[in-house]
Amino acid sequence: MESKNINQSYFRYIDWLTVGIYLVLVIAGVFSVYAASYDFDNASILDFNEFSGKQVRWIGCAMALALMILLIDRRMYDTYAYPIYAFVLLLMVITIFVAPDTKGSRSWIVLGPVSFQSAEFGKFATALALAKLFSSYNFRLNESAGNYLKALTIIFIPVILILAQKETGSALAYLALFFVLYREGMSGIVMSAALFAVVAFVLAVKYSSIPFMGISLGEALVFIIIMAILVIMLAFYCKKLIAARNILAWFVATGFIAYVCHRIGLEIPGTPFFLIVIGAALAYSFILALHGNSNKLLITIGASIVAILFLFSVNYAFSSVLQPHQQQRIKVTLGLEEDLLKAGYNVNQSKIAIGSGGMFGKGFLNGTQTKLKYVPEQHTDFIFCTIGEEKGFVGSAAVLLIFLALILRTIHIAERQPTIFGRVYAYCVASYLIFHLGVNIGMVIGLCPVIGIPLPFFSYGGSSLWSFTILLFIMLRIDASRREHLTY
Repeated sequence: MESKNINQSYFRYIDWLTVGIYLVLVIAGVFSVYAASYDFDNASILDFNEFSGKQVRWIGCAMALALMILLIDRRMYDTYAYPIYAFVLLLMVITIFVAPDTKGSRSWIVLGPVSFQSAEFGKFATALALAKLFSSYNFRLNESAGNYLKALTIIFIPVILILAQKETGSALAYLALFFVLYREGMSGIVMSAALFAVVAFVLAVKYSSIPFMGISLGEALVFIIIMAILVIMLAFYCKKLIAARNILAWFVATGFIAYVCHRIGLEIPGTPFFLIVIGAALAYSFILALHGNSNKLLITIGASIVAILFLFSVNYAFSSVLQPHQQQRIKVTLGLEEDLLKAGYNVNQSKIAIGSGGMFGKGFLNGTQTKLKYVPEQHTDFIFCTIGEEKGFVGSAAVLLIFLALILRTIHIAERQPTIFGRVYAYCVASYLIFHLGVNIGMVIGLCPVIGIPLPFFSYGGSSLWSFTILLFIMLRIDASRREHLTY
């Protein structure tokens, strides 16, 4: 009887603070869209012919959708997680063949006057499937390689389908789920490897034109980082302090010899030099592995070899895998080129708009950069520059603090879940929010390449708004029923 009463009154246990933050964000988003699209015609913010009016309509539909989600029994999300995931994957496959070409991608399904991105709805479906997997009986991520394979399969199937739609930005958003895997027991080595991959790619590309020992300075710097990682892993991961000291001495001695040779005019070819030096250190590590405690040493050796292979693949990936416009955006972001009329135009105008806002901004509807349409896509991906110009540093900081409050609240909700399903799903929501917020703001201020990531609840469009509304309110519905588990 007690369980029945709790089930009937679960609305009392909805996290209304999170709902309040959501409402603040979507309302602020409407005003931002209105400000970004306002063109001095005195149109009302509720005019359905304007972007702001259309956004209000999307918000109304999102509210109805949120209410429907809250009325559904939370067990439905667990029971039908895989069927929902399969249905959305099928929708993504269909998108590849029926979507029209829109700015080089085929990611939008058009149904009369309405169009939507299946990739956006894949986010909550993938989160549900991942939560369902982790809540399976006796499932432990680190228990076997097969469990890793299952989790990665759930994440990468939608990524592959979205890449087939030629929509790189949306595909990258799914990689945020690696934070969930880390929370559920994935080794920190994997996250460190991902960080190394980013740093190695940036260094190898940014300093590719500066010669050093017959190779580029970027490649030399990555080789040095690999050597440092090898020493650190030996000392702290493998607990081989003497081996770490010996290899460090070897690196310092060979580096000093290379420096002396350079000073006297005797140039040493860079690639053979680094490969011989690192190869000797790995051979020494392998000999140690033969005498016991081999697993961690072998992982360290394997990680070093993979890092070297990754370095050799960077130039090929950059020049042959990435599209010319993607290469151009990366070069502009890294400061290798200054293309203010083409690839770098959006970001340059965005930075001008944000910088012109000063401390307190120019005031609502008084932004010159945004009102005169200097910033393309300012009501969608570059919506934050409108906030920066009109509300200044104070307004921009306030928006970021509200997002921070939502993310922290989501993590708090995740940690209080009595079920693995609820915890994993909530962390998926937090991961998506962190990724979208970080990358979108990074794009707008020039720290990240422009890859078409919208700002949640602010950027114009129904697909993104509905996607994050579904994500958030499924989490709230699951959380509202947490007390049911405490009664058993």
